[in-house]
Amino acid sequence: MKSDSSKKIGLGLGYDAQLTVSDMIPWVKEAEKRGFDLAFFSETIMTLRDAISCLSAFSLSTNEIKLGCTQIVRTRTPLVMAQTFATLDELSNKRIFVSLGACTKSHCKKNGLEYVDAAESLKEYIIVIKKLLTGGEVTYNGSTIKIENSKISFKPPRPDLPLYVAATSRKGLEIAGMYGDGVLLNATTSVEYCKNAIRIVRESAEKAGRNPDNLFIAGIVVASVAENSLEAVEHARKEVATKLEPLQVDFAIRPRLKVGEPYITEELIDRLLKSYSIGGFEKLMKDIPEEVVRGFTACGTAEEVRERIEEYRKVGVQLPIVRPADKFVFKSTFNAVAPS
Repeated sequence: MKSDSSKKIGLGLGYDAQLTVSDMIPWVKEAEKRGFDLAFFSETIMTLRDAISCLSAFSLSTNEIKLGCTQIVRTRTPLVMAQTFATLDELSNKRIFVSLGACTKSHCKKNGLEYVDAAESLKEYIIVIKKLLTGGEVTYNGSTIKIENSKISFKPPRPDLPLYVAATSRKGLEIAGMYGDGVLLNATTSVEYCKNAIRIVRESAEKAGRNPDNLFIAGIVVASVAENSLEAVEHARKEVATKLEPLQVDFAIRPRLKVGEPYITEELIDRLLKSYSIGGFEKLMKDIPEEVVRGFTACGTAEEVRERIEEYRKVGVQLPIVRPADKFVFKSTFNAVAPS
């Protein structure tokens, strides 16, 4: 049973190292049964399980639920990405939801890639992959991509397969409005940030001569449900902390300041980085103010979390993708937000 079109909801996975693919499959099957619209897998800089393997397994285990993932450009070539998405779309009977993210300096360092302009490479990947998915030969001479007579040698199920942009920074949001079919707003971002980000996406689309109403807006909402609200906050701390550790802070947190994120300041970032240098991840996690954890997530009782998700919907997030904060609150969070 599908949820009401005005109450779309997704289930987010991929951020818990303890959940194996075999552990996740029953939850994806249950999500389909309970009326979730999407099962989404975040392939992160933390290099947990890869999205393609997981979506393949989910595809063969379900029949109706849409299946999505984040993919960082440049970690695969445009042709390989187009091949992969077209193959997954064939395997799943046209159920794939693709979200492309920029290859930042942090991604380049971790993957052994030479850095090139992240925004330009993201833009060119979107352009080239869209061309490749039409099935024709593609020659493209860009500043970050140069290919000649490249093509997919089978017929993609959807030549117009939508490509969404996973964006955090103002520039990424602008690219989503200019070139994407929609946007995926990053996890651990506040309602206020999302409101500002959606405005930027829409304004960018209008400047490019596109109809902003045709763009789809999704966002990952980290959630934690417990009978005691403070207990729920504690379970949400770890994921918030991962965004504030040195590897991620420059591309996951600082860019939000230019969009409008009221729960974070440069002073707080510096203070928390100092916490990390003194006591590592555990001290960083402990020193994050409670209001920041609450601002970045949906945590509390089941009713509080449902109300918080409605706040995201009210500012324009058409598909909240709820990602349970950890394995200890997975079941309670899943049950609290399930459509049926």
